[in-house]
Amino acid sequence: MIDRPGLAAFLRSRREALQPEDIGLPRGARRRTSGLRREEVAARCNMSTDYYARLEQERGTHPSAQMIAAIAQGLHLSLDERDHLFRLAGHPPPARGSVSEHVSPGLARIFDRLHDTPAEIVTELGETLRQTALGIALTGDASRYTGPARSLGFRWFSEPESRALYHPDDHEFLSRMFASGLREAVTRRGPRSRAAHYADLLLARSEEFRTVWDAQEIGLRPKEFKRYVHPSVGALELQCQTLLDPDQHHFLLVYTATPGTESYEKLQLLSVIGSAAPTG
Repeated sequence: MIDRPGLAAFLRSRREALQPEDIGLPRGARRRTSGLRREEVAARCNMSTDYYARLEQERGTHPSAQMIAAIAQGLHLSLDERDHLFRLAGHPPPARGSVSEHVSPGLARIFDRLHDTPAEIVTELGETLRQTALGIALTGDASRYTGPARSLGFRWFSEPESRALYHPDDHEFLSRMFASGLREAVTRRGPRSRAAHYADLLLARSEEFRTVWDAQEIGLRPKEFKRYVHPSVGALELQCQTLLDPDQHHFLLVYTATPGTESYEKLQLLSVIGSAAPTG
């Protein structure tokens, strides 16, 4: 059962504690109170200001679990805070660990500051949870995928067109790397895990996957530089820096180009023409 007074009080306290700079917003000279405004929280949670305001006013319909998850993410709640919010709203808390899609506050704060950089947060299975605008311009909007196709490694073997963005000379290594990473995830999570399910699906669908899977390779890691063939700006060579959240096993990937190089200039161009994003 929903605890409306408790839910309203907790939402207000978390909103007032979160500062504009925590989510990459300028404070502004006219801001008279600390914390975020209701409309700022609502925008981050992809809901109307009126809907969010009613929750803080102990009114409105019973929020769904999906809505509560969005609010927890928008307010940068810790896992304990997220679970508390779910219980106040009358829902059982989601699972933690490798299957959780809740981005930790620390990782989210860093991500929110990367306005002018291609970046994304992904799971251990390569499922994209968040992308910056320039990240979408670089690799396409990953939010349109559902089911196993959310995983880049799964798409690599099941949707050949997804490879068009990557330099052809890297395809053979990437196939081995994706299979290696999935094998590690299956071993780590067990035979009933989502990783094992993805592996079973690919073994049934892809001869290439069966070949690289049977090689039993473990420990292959991404190369220092990633090479792309972008449909709008052409060839790009970008360095990828990775930050790991060990509790959730999420990765923040940040892509940069060496200043003065052709790739750097193309990345600046991509920030201008970002709406012409790839579809693969």
